[in-house]
Amino acid sequence: MAWIRTFAENEATGRLAEIYEAARKRAGRVYNILKIQSQNPAALQEMLDLYVATVRGESPQTRAQREMLAVVVSRANHCHY
Repeated sequence: MAWIRTFAENEATGRLAEIYEAARKRAGRVYNILKIQSQNPAALQEMLDLYVATVRGESPQTRAQREMLAVVVSRANHCHY
């Protein structure tokens, strides 16, 4: 099993602390899928930007359809996120 060092919320500083705070405001907590990328806040921010563009940006599919696609892909990948 792989092990990756993550930064807990009380360890976060600078940009990572800002990202964590935004996550708490948005979702009520900081999910592990964000913490797993905590060693590189710039890459984490880019991933979040890509997610927002993919799920909330302009698209021929509705937001619901895109969310359903994400669920299907996660299920196919055996990912509980």
